[in-house]
Amino acid sequence: MAGELRLYNTLTRRLETFAPIEPGHARLYTCGPTVYDHVHIGNLRTFLFEDVLRRTLKLFGYRVTQVMNLTDVDDKTILGAQRAGLDLRTYTDRYVEAFFEDLATLRAEAAEHYPRATDYIEQMVALVQRLSDNGLTYTSAGSVYYRISGFPGYGKLSGVRPEANLAGARVDSDEYEKEDARDFVLWKAAREGEPAWETALGRGRPGWHLECSAMSMSLLGDSFDIHTGAVDNIFPHHENEIAQSEGATNAPFVRYWLHAEHLIVEGEKMAKSKGNFFTLRDLLARGHDPLAIRYLLISVPYRQKLNFTFDGLHAADQAIDRISNTLHRLRTTPIATGPGALPAEEIARFRNDFLEALGDDLNTARALAALHTLLRTVNIALDAGGLSGAAHANVLAALGEADAVLDLMPAAADPGPADEEHIQRMIDERNGARAARDFSRADTIRDQLREQGILLEDTAHGTVWRRER
Repeated sequence: MAGELRLYNTLTRRLETFAPIEPGHARLYTCGPTVYDHVHIGNLRTFLFEDVLRRTLKLFGYRVTQVMNLTDVDDKTILGAQRAGLDLRTYTDRYVEAFFEDLATLRAEAAEHYPRATDYIEQMVALVQRLSDNGLTYTSAGSVYYRISGFPGYGKLSGVRPEANLAGARVDSDEYEKEDARDFVLWKAAREGEPAWETALGRGRPGWHLECSAMSMSLLGDSFDIHTGAVDNIFPHHENEIAQSEGATNAPFVRYWLHAEHLIVEGEKMAKSKGNFFTLRDLLARGHDPLAIRYLLISVPYRQKLNFTFDGLHAADQAIDRISNTLHRLRTTPIATGPGALPAEEIARFRNDFLEALGDDLNTARALAALHTLLRTVNIALDAGGLSGAAHANVLAALGEADAVLDLMPAAADPGPADEEHIQRMIDERNGARAARDFSRADTIRDQLREQGILLEDTAHGTVWRRER
């Protein structure tokens, strides 16, 4: 598909038409999980926004190279491993595996690269050495710090200015208060009980901010197209990434910065203390459908807060049912002998509306509205004159294009041929009972099929059935 893709760039604070550095090739870095625990639904909202972005880039004709890092060494992972009495790799492996299971359950496409921070120590050390050569570092008590006063562009992403920095003030922790611009640690001197590596910088480990710069530039080049994350990554993490990367290369680091807003639960910030903190596993244990969860998490455009509610999840489940029902009707309703009741322009209108919605900074709400408009139009046509062979094929193609981005179409779960024959015999018997005005027998057959998970629908083309999800 052709079209203009516009994205809101946090760096410039405006919508911009996407134009990659290398024509036809989009290079994308997405901040992945810190693998110290199971990711929560707020994290998953961001990862699914990035999945929609990846798929939209492909829809617009770009080849995509995506890198999603796995932070397996930082303050949180080290503390978690210590509490569990495990070495760092054993501890983080379990959460790396769980993360990939969550992505697969929610149908997120795999990235081309999933670098683990502990596999890129050499590249991190080399980056610190480049920064030192450029006069942007100093050493204190064996740790190496970035001197932000030496980088004039500091604050251009977040608006946090280094003028507020106290002379000599610095921070060792991986996370610190917003608006508090301080020199940050690049390489931490070894501490008792913590993992450490022997390097040219001395024995120690990397700071969190250093890791993403080294991994992204190693796999995507010194300058690449898109960097994403949640809004809480803007400062200090992404601001520090820019300072490190551009301070080393003297070249622009990233052209487009995209950030997803927070997810809240029932109108409140998610917190374990409030009892409103959920992982994907928590929702699955309550019996919720992964497709409905995916639907809800992508239903609100990424730059708007998403209020996660169980009423909303129920509505998402009903939306998936509507999609499933229409697909089943398309599979089971006979092709019309004449021109049918679905004009070709309706399908063309959907394709245009869907593409325009995604091209408008990934407006998934509009894209889903366009999808449901098409589904409603298809059902009306099926109830009237049916669909011609050409219209039927065209609708399925259009739905396939939409699903390449949304990935919300339920897998076909219809019975095999033997079961189909049994179902059809019962439907024929029911229709005979209705013709004989034996409505009690007809209702009994309908109830028997319902008990088997088969739902009937009487249409102008006869009785059609679908399997209850």
